[in-house]
Amino acid sequence: MLRAALIGFASTGKTTLFQLMTSVRETSRAPHGKGEATIGISKVPDARLDRLTAMYNPKKRVPATVEFSDLAAPAAGGGAKALVDVVAYKNADALVHVVRAFQDPATPHPAGSIDPGRDARAMEDELILADLGVAERRLERLERDLKKTRSADLERERDVVTICRAALEEGRPLRSIDLKGDDLKRLRGFQFLSAKPLLIVVNLDESELAQGGDAAMQMDRVAQTAGLAESVNRAATAAVAVCGKIELEIAQLDAADAAAFLADLGLHESGLDRVIRRSYDLLGYISFFTVGEDECRAWSIPRGTPAQIAAGEIHSDIARGFIRAEVVAYDDLMARGSMSACRDKGEVRLEGKDYVVQDGDIINFRFAT
Repeated sequence: MLRAALIGFASTGKTTLFQLMTSVRETSRAPHGKGEATIGISKVPDARLDRLTAMYNPKKRVPATVEFSDLAAPAAGGGAKALVDVVAYKNADALVHVVRAFQDPATPHPAGSIDPGRDARAMEDELILADLGVAERRLERLERDLKKTRSADLERERDVVTICRAALEEGRPLRSIDLKGDDLKRLRGFQFLSAKPLLIVVNLDESELAQGGDAAMQMDRVAQTAGLAESVNRAATAAVAVCGKIELEIAQLDAADAAAFLADLGLHESGLDRVIRRSYDLLGYISFFTVGEDECRAWSIPRGTPAQIAAGEIHSDIARGFIRAEVVAYDDLMARGSMSACRDKGEVRLEGKDYVVQDGDIINFRFAT
């Protein structure tokens, strides 16, 4: 399962957004001790799965999911250093930084003013400093180990950590450095916070949404006026805008009223759905589908995954006994209206284990038991 961890300064609406995204009262795993995060699951919205479900009317519909983690006020006291030893943050595939752009006299900003660009830079600096401490401690350990015994593997690890330390000392997050192959694997093994892809969630004022426009245009405008352009333009970084106040109101409505409310605002989907889907996209994941009368299901895989590895997401036995993948593109199935019609038109293909699965592929795996 994909894992994303929320970060943010106090009074940004971070925990409220987390609760809304994950229906936390029903699906979360509460922390058991100090320094342990609350865990919740979000379903990835996908209109394709909705249409496939309508086509097959299965007994079960299973969307792709993202696991979100939240630690109350992680930036307090020790700042991002407090996250270094929190398992949910070390193991996260991405970080989601909630920054405040809304005015609320009843809840003053700890810094005394609203400045999303300043807060984004300040949090990035904290992540960099936390990672610098980790890198320096690791280098000290490596130097001690190398004095005892020479090892090419340890020497290369020292070189990689030295590159990381240099970038951090220059104030650059590790997601911006270009490492490949085994060196990239080593970097992932260190679980550096600033190496993780970053999604900046701008929690807007209600007045911003009243101006209409689609989410992308709105985000561009906010980034330009709130000082986020520099942050958003960095590698493995994206941004999305939401309005926590509006999301709270939507959460209290039934589906039909919520849709009408969003339409009145000129929005096609809720901000929370955009955060969930953008987190999924940021990590470079795609969905393929399995369909039938029993179940229609979306499966998450990294872009570029070959068919045999994708089969293993369903069950290791399917990957082990893989023979062929029976594949049809989502658009072809929608255009024809049925799998049999796609067969008649020659649009159902048999692919081998090295076939690279494409986003939206509908697959039936043939395998030996």
